[in-house]
Amino acid sequence: MRKRILVIGASGDIGLAISKKLINEKHDLVVHFNSKKEPLNEILELAREHELKCQLVQADLSEKNGVDVLTSQIVDQIDSIVYASGFSIYGLINDVSDQEIDQLTQLHIKSLIKVVNYFLPNMVAKKSGSIVVVSSIWGQIGASCEVLYSTTKGAQNAYVMALAKELGPSNIKVNAVAPGAVKTNMLNSFTETDLIEIANEIPMSRLALPSEIANTVNFLISEQSSYITGQILGVNGGWHTS
Repeated sequence: MRKRILVIGASGDIGLAISKKLINEKHDLVVHFNSKKEPLNEILELAREHELKCQLVQADLSEKNGVDVLTSQIVDQIDSIVYASGFSIYGLINDVSDQEIDQLTQLHIKSLIKVVNYFLPNMVAKKSGSIVVVSSIWGQIGASCEVLYSTTKGAQNAYVMALAKELGPSNIKVNAVAPGAVKTNMLNSFTETDLIEIANEIPMSRLALPSEIANTVNFLISEQSSYITGQILGVNGGWHTS
């Protein structure tokens, strides 16, 4: 069934892969970006090829008014939401600034809740829809030198599990995808040796591709996952299995 899906963070490597997959599955999109608009030209062209609608919206969701800026640009109803926006801060927790705490908390938690709350009444009225949050393995097991990021991703996981129980009677699915190490620009600060060492820790002996995360998100959006809700689905090559 053709849906109109909002993809938050569509210009990142994972968000871009998700957007491509959803367009190839014949869905109309509203794709959000903050500062990187150029990667989304590929999405617009792909949508044109498939004769689908695709709207670009810009907003900084790490700012308090970011969600208001976002929603003011969207007129059409949204059937499902993919929240794939986010970034990490590396370093000891004592070195994290108040501004960084505010930015990550706003982006990963407050803006997530506000975006969903804005579009939720329509989804509840229709008694249909799917919400998928791209979380992280660190939200499940934590990571040294990424304590703030781990904390906010853990909060996303708790939000997903609780919201799924609240929206179950309205036939709305709420799930999270928790990637492990993925070949994206977020890993550019690591050396090739670092990446090899990480891969050696993973039972499947390699990093994930963004397309593999996108395939999982598409599954959770689709009717194939009609009885799956409240789940944190790890896509990590066996790096974390509980």
